[in-house]
Amino acid sequence: MNISDGNLQNYEKIMGSILTSGPNEALIISGGCGSKQVRTIVGGWAWAWWIVTDVQRLSLNVMTLEPSCEHGETIEGVQLNVTGVAQCKVKRTKTSNGPDEMLLRAAEQFLGRDEDEIKNTILQTLEGHLRAILGTLTVEQVYKDRERFASLVHELAETDVEDLGKSKTAKIIRDADIGVALAERDASIREAEFEKKAMDVKYSNDTKVENSAREYQIKKSQFQQDVNKANAEAQLAYDLQSAKVQQNIRNEEIQIDVVERRKEIEIQQQEVIRMEQELIGLVKLPTEAEAYRLQTIAQGEKFEAIEIAHAESEKIRKIGSAEAQAIEVVGKAEAERMRLKANIYRQYGDAAILNLVLQSLPRIAAKIVAPLAKTDKIVLISGNSRSESKMNQFGNQLSAVNKPSIRTSESGTSGCVACGPISPPNKLPISTENIGPSGCSCDTNLFNNQGIPLDQSTIPAIEFFAVVSTN
Repeated sequence: MNISDGNLQNYEKIMGSILTSGPNEALIISGGCGSKQVRTIVGGWAWAWWIVTDVQRLSLNVMTLEPSCEHGETIEGVQLNVTGVAQCKVKRTKTSNGPDEMLLRAAEQFLGRDEDEIKNTILQTLEGHLRAILGTLTVEQVYKDRERFASLVHELAETDVEDLGKSKTAKIIRDADIGVALAERDASIREAEFEKKAMDVKYSNDTKVENSAREYQIKKSQFQQDVNKANAEAQLAYDLQSAKVQQNIRNEEIQIDVVERRKEIEIQQQEVIRMEQELIGLVKLPTEAEAYRLQTIAQGEKFEAIEIAHAESEKIRKIGSAEAQAIEVVGKAEAERMRLKANIYRQYGDAAILNLVLQSLPRIAAKIVAPLAKTDKIVLISGNSRSESKMNQFGNQLSAVNKPSIRTSESGTSGCVACGPISPPNKLPISTENIGPSGCSCDTNLFNNQGIPLDQSTIPAIEFFAVVSTN
């Protein structure tokens, strides 16, 4: 058997049954057997007697409202269109089952109405408070401090919404709030208008006073300017006439002075001419002759001194140049000689060093044998035949050194028997200071018969004893 909601409610009223409610709705139970108390059940169950019990349901869902205020005027008289959003629901004072004053009050006001009627009632209340609050705020406060604006609407509307049920009272409160806001707005506007008019009158009067004062000062300045101009013209006329008279007097005095000075100048000019002629005859002509003579002598002495100075400077310059060239040539020759020696020493190594030693040996030997100049004879005692042969070889080499002879090669090149050709490819270059009388360096250098410098290996190691007897 299908039973609709309406039939179910009628059936519950007739027969009676167990009723339940969810957390989003409330059961409002009135009547019963011997009970006059109205019960409210939220999220529970209850028994309802048939015929003697009345059961109604009240929704506890949240209702979204959009209150709006068109052409609402602020405290400054500016019209605004304001819209808002409000969330409303039935408020409960207790969570357990049992009588709930807020639910009973809501049931008293809204039972038997559909949801649209309930929303419309609350919406009108909110719009009235919205318009009232809008009349107490400025435009900046409305759109800059929106939280405060919303809190004011909530505070004012909360009390009326809680007391909702007395529709006429709520409507009167709404109209009164609107009237107060309008009256205050009109009073503010009228007050501002009157204040503006008063200020306009005040500013107009002040402007007139200032204009009058300005015109007075302008007129006064013009009058004073005219007086000063007249005084100045009179004073200038007197000063001008006085200056003209003084100028005429001064011009006459100047003319007198000019005539007197002109005569004095003529007299002085004649005196100058006389004295000039006298000086020409007595002083100028002899002085000019003497000056010409002295000038001619001075010019001659000057020319002579200049020419002598030029000659002396040229002499010093040429001597210095010659000395510099000589020093340069000597320096270059010395540098070239040292460079050649350095190259030769670097080329021959130990042989070059030995050559230097051998060059110094004659002088060293002369110093050594100087005390033996009067020696009669020297006896050499050889230790063995080998030493004797080396002594003979050394003696032959010494004789070759002491007695050089000039020879000519097959190619026609002249040279020394001891030194070989004068400039052999493998012979050390000989400076001019080391060339002896024979044209070679035998006087200062020791060479063998092949022109090769003697080295230490050709000098025998001789062990001898010398017995010297003198005359």
